[in-house]
Amino acid sequence: MIFSKVSEKQVTRAIVSEFAKELEDHTDNDVTVIGAGPSGLVAATEFARKGEKTLLIESNNYLGGGFWIGGYLMNKVTLRAPAQVILDEIGAPYKEVEDGLYVTDGPHACSKLIASACDAGVKILNMTQFDDVIVKQEKVCGVVINWTPVSALPRALTCVDPIAVESKLVVDATGHDASVVRSLEKRGLVATKGFGPMCIEESEDAVVEHTQQVYPGLIVTGMAVATTFGLPRMGPTFGGMLLSGRRAAEVSMELLKPTAV
Repeated sequence: MIFSKVSEKQVTRAIVSEFAKELEDHTDNDVTVIGAGPSGLVAATEFARKGEKTLLIESNNYLGGGFWIGGYLMNKVTLRAPAQVILDEIGAPYKEVEDGLYVTDGPHACSKLIASACDAGVKILNMTQFDDVIVKQEKVCGVVINWTPVSALPRALTCVDPIAVESKLVVDATGHDASVVRSLEKRGLVATKGFGPMCIEESEDAVVEHTQQVYPGLIVTGMAVATTFGLPRMGPTFGGMLLSGRRAAEVSMELLKPTAV
């Protein structure tokens, strides 16, 4: 086997130029999703499938959050009915271990979920940390971001200015941190209640039901919903997060509809 003749500088140019073009194109989006856990991935995929220009931002170098590893570092992921329909759609195998309780391999299902997002046209910035929101005329219309490693630098070296991307809607899929919502809370624009003790049966239904717009231009999904509204935590089961992501897309698509004249 003989590989094509390509120099180091050509490899570097390819990386820099393609990344720069993609970032420039996505300084303006229909939807920006913060957090690439299961709810963020599902929401972003739904948006992109409907033709919305979608950017997904993740602070880690990997995507999927806890969906990779399930509970207690054991990489079996559980879902309760009817969330297995998402696994059917992405082609992830699973089995029913109790009536209405399904188990799938985390790495397999998570890989399928990520591939579905990419196949739908979602563009991803990983190792990118949410820093703040853009608010104009009492509406969230974008986010301020920075490289994740900047936050780990000594304080004397952290004067690295962030950049911003604009968006018609922003989705907070940052899990229990509810980072986007809490950036508004710091300014007295919304209030969060913090998540409650674990109760799987109550939490999953409640998280999906409370997935909604919490401030003009900002939708909350997944466990960020529990933190925002004081709902029970759901622990190592992921059906509520998947279906909350789908619900976030449904709510958002209604908001993105052109206003009738």
